[in-house]
Amino acid sequence: MAQSAAAAGQDSAVVLLYHHVSEDTPASTSVTPEQFKTHMTWLAENYKVMPLQDITEALKNKQTLPENAVAVTFDDGYRNILENGHPVMQSLKLPYTVFINPDEIGRLKNQLSWDDVKAMHKDGVDFANHTLDHLHMLDRHQDESKEAWLERVWQNVEEAEKKLTAQTGESLKYLAYPFGEYNKTLADKLAKEGYTGFGQHSGGISSYSDFTALPRFPAAGRFANMAPLKVKIASLGMPVTHNDIDNPERTARVIDETLSFTTNSDDVGLPRAACYYQGESLPVNINGKTLSYTLNTVLPVGRSRINCTAPSNSQNGRYYWFSQPFFISGEDGTYPD
Repeated sequence: MAQSAAAAGQDSAVVLLYHHVSEDTPASTSVTPEQFKTHMTWLAENYKVMPLQDITEALKNKQTLPENAVAVTFDDGYRNILENGHPVMQSLKLPYTVFINPDEIGRLKNQLSWDDVKAMHKDGVDFANHTLDHLHMLDRHQDESKEAWLERVWQNVEEAEKKLTAQTGESLKYLAYPFGEYNKTLADKLAKEGYTGFGQHSGGISSYSDFTALPRFPAAGRFANMAPLKVKIASLGMPVTHNDIDNPERTARVIDETLSFTTNSDDVGLPRAACYYQGESLPVNINGKTLSYTLNTVLPVGRSRINCTAPSNSQNGRYYWFSQPFFISGEDGTYPD
């Protein structure tokens, strides 16, 4: 059954991704304390900021959400989250989730300590898995088999979850992939073990989303500007029922393919859709509820992605958003930071 326009807003949410709240950290992953306060104050006044767990579980179970549901997340567990972000969230009574690396906690001065984590958790902050030590999960050791690789990285995930549970008394079984990197084998393992996965590609989420790789909008660095961020926060999860790409990790850098995805909503304005790769517009073709795009390029080593948007037919100013990441290792089987 096709998704109705009325249901679209109640079957969508946006997850925001932050790292640092500081003026003295890398600009690409930072918002200043003033920027963060501006973001959160605007969200508190205009959106329903909900716990990440409430949003994901509602969508998994096809339960309705408020039409303006948003979750706030941080990666890496930096101390400036506590110093500059936590007071803002507490004053506005906004929930949030921090994905941390247990083996990094308390190791450096710029990291949260376990005492910090416990105090924040007591204040209502959720903590979730970002692997033990922020490894590149797709890196292969020399002569390492696929089976040995999966066993190694999954042992890392399980050990991180055990340490999180021991310190907080809570196991969400949520994993944010370091650097947003994952492949089909890893995603399938998450599903088998009952985990929900979060990437670093963009887009809204819906009940049609892949719950082993949910997108999050970065809101720091060059993405911190409020005008474009407001448009992204208003995004709707693209109701994709079929995607030609089932594995974002590729072995060949050269790609010359026409790929497609199919939607399940009369509200998606596909005739007005646009797709972009590295800022360049791609040729698209629409056939009913299927959008095809042609990509002819050399993919870079590391991470890249295609973004496709289509306006809502019923909600002016809101766009359905679909993001397809690609991951390519170097010749030695490893990934750059």
